[in-house]
Amino acid sequence: MNTSSIRLLPAALAIAVASVCVPAGAQTAATPSTTEKVEDAGKKAYDATKEGTVKAYDATKEGTVKAYDATKEGTVKAYDSTKQGTKKAWHKSKKTTAEGWDATKKTTEKGWDATKSGTSKAVDATGKALDATGKAVSNAGTAAADATRKAGDKIGSELPATKP
Repeated sequence: MNTSSIRLLPAALAIAVASVCVPAGAQTAATPSTTEKVEDAGKKAYDATKEGTVKAYDATKEGTVKAYDATKEGTVKAYDSTKQGTKKAWHKSKKTTAEGWDATKKTTEKGWDATKSGTSKAVDATGKALDATGKAVSNAGTAAADATRKAGDKIGSELPATKP
């Protein structure tokens, strides 16, 4: 039997016994039941996970788009510089060819740097979102488990003692 079953079994037994032992009027109290509290905590954990995942996806998507745009722009500039430099070199001299090469190299390096930077930002944003999601899920799970244990302990303390 795994640990989650071991934790749920006493709570389930306690709830079953309580539903038989407690008068019907007491069962319809306005305060939320343990099950409702656990369901609410689970919903909050799910919502936090969903929100964190959406943020991570959006950050990754945004970083990727920026990297793509920077690479595309750098490539166009590199192409234009190469084309221009090659024409000048063809018509003028070796010096113009060297200038075209330098311009191509510089623009390509800028494109590469922009791509690395955008990708790095996307990775960092994704990591942060995943950390936040993990913390939210952990906190919600711990809170739900604590609430369930507390309710089980309370119900168990209210049961009459049995004699062997």
